[in-house]
Amino acid sequence: MGISYKLDIFEGPLDLLLHLIDKNKVNIYDIPIATITEQYLDYVNNMETEDLNIVSEFLVMAATLIDIKARMLLPKEVNEEGEEEDPRAELVARLLEYKYYKYMSMELKDREVGADRLFYKDSTVPPEVTKYEPVVDLDLLLDGLTLAKLQEIFRQVTKRKADRVDPIRSSFGNIQKESVSLEDKIISVMDYARQHRKFSFRRMLERQTDRLEVVVTFLAILELMKIGKIRLTQECLFEDMFIETLEEEEEVGA
Repeated sequence: MGISYKLDIFEGPLDLLLHLIDKNKVNIYDIPIATITEQYLDYVNNMETEDLNIVSEFLVMAATLIDIKARMLLPKEVNEEGEEEDPRAELVARLLEYKYYKYMSMELKDREVGADRLFYKDSTVPPEVTKYEPVVDLDLLLDGLTLAKLQEIFRQVTKRKADRVDPIRSSFGNIQKESVSLEDKIISVMDYARQHRKFSFRRMLERQTDRLEVVVTFLAILELMKIGKIRLTQECLFEDMFIETLEEEEEVGA
């Protein structure tokens, strides 16, 4: 005797299979394929729809169930790992996945129904009120602050500052621009030599205002000696040296 039902309560062949499994109170991992197939075919035979798309989906599942039923009667197949393969395994995986998404859709539907009961009202608070910022309560801000915590905060801040210091660049000194150039000092020493013809090397250095100018003057004297403009003489060891120009007086006048 066939079982009559309305097809529109099922959303597809998997939904119908889940209904039969729940109705027979069987384990989805151990489906009695013969019983379920027989009941499924009874439902399909009593379908009251002429939509070929819907009918074809149920017929494909009917063929799948018959194929599984036939494979259950044959000797067990063994996979590469030596384990027996269950012809129902693929169908069980599809049913579990469908059941998972079905319950998810029901959960989303419940949330949608619950959201319809909420009413949202636009804010009517004046802009000047929304921009108001309460005064900072120092007692609340410093609540729980101890000397030990304050010391730890100070230590962390100083450590971060120390970590930002470049250990190489921090040892560099400042390079200052020379107050007098070597070229200017060469001209100055040569002018002095033309005026005095022969003069003390020590006194020449004592006329300089700072250590940098002494060094530049010394370099200027070495350069003038190199190009043959002056010469240095010393009568005794460790005594003062004398600078003498090698230019003739006529050359100076010219």
